Amino acid sequence: MIPNYPEFIPLSLELKTEMHPRLALTPDGVSEYTFSNLYLFRQRYCYRVSKDDAGILIISGQREGKRFFMTPCAAPGREVLEDLLKNHDYWKGISDSVLSPQRVRLEQYGITVVEDRDNFDYLYLRTDLAILSGKKYHKKRNLVNTFINSYHYEQQLLTADLIPQAVEVLERWRQDKNEEADYAAAREALDRFAELNMKGALYFVDGKPAGWCLGESLAKGRMFAIHFEKGIDEYKGIYQFINQAFAATLPRFFIHINREQDLGDAGMRQAKMTYRPCGFVRKYLGRLGAP
Repeated sequence: MIPNYPEFIPLSLELKTEMHPRLALTPDGVSEYTFSNLYLFRQRYCYRVSKDDAGILIISGQREGKRFFMTPCAAPGREVLEDLLKNHDYWKGISDSVLSPQRVRLEQYGITVVEDRDNFDYLYLRTDLAILSGKKYHKKRNLVNTFINSYHYEQQLLTADLIPQAVEVLERWRQDKNEEADYAAAREALDRFAELNMKGALYFVDGKPAGWCLGESLAKGRMFAIHFEKGIDEYKGIYQFINQAFAATLPRFFIHINREQDLGDAGMRQAKMTYRPCGFVRKYLGRLGAP
């Protein structure tokens, strides 16, 4: 269904069968490069999809008046790549596995590649988030304990039957925050829960839904990405508890948890750093000529 470049079609649910197997095999763990994440943010970024003659996926998008493209699995050939760069402002989300074998060739083509720190994904050891041991997690552990000692809580695997309760939390979150943020994508993630096959948990306090999280596996099943995490702020420590409790219930074969990027937001960066990341999924930007 995906046409050959230069033709593009809008990213739709019907493309899942064709795109998901390719994206699932990408080794880096870039949080954007799952079908679910691309689909849920398709309207925000106006995603359109194509492929080159070798079948390499090309995703075109736009944001804040700038056009960009992404190549999740591999770099296309020189002719297609140069044409893409002439018709887009930049090449976004270049992963290490895509860049490493091509870096010298790209320099020969006059393509400059630089780190995109604002879009680095934060990586944490699953065991660190699940146990919160040591002085570095003292404040987080105290908040989790405050929650545990203050409320009668319950965790349940998120299933289709529980989606209405998760929606209830999301609507309360939207009301309390008085902002849209990623509300539309989170709501569709719940509405399309059965079709997107993501995994998550719903948390109850005194029998009432109080928070939930939703994500999926990356990097050939070695990493789990948290795409959405919503809670009702009146329950002190709810977010720290969700973070710890969900990490503790993930299967042991997940070595890392990917909590996505900070998008250059100083407050978000500080919050993510307080959990002491063990590393990052690095991403790069590419442009023709000097940076």
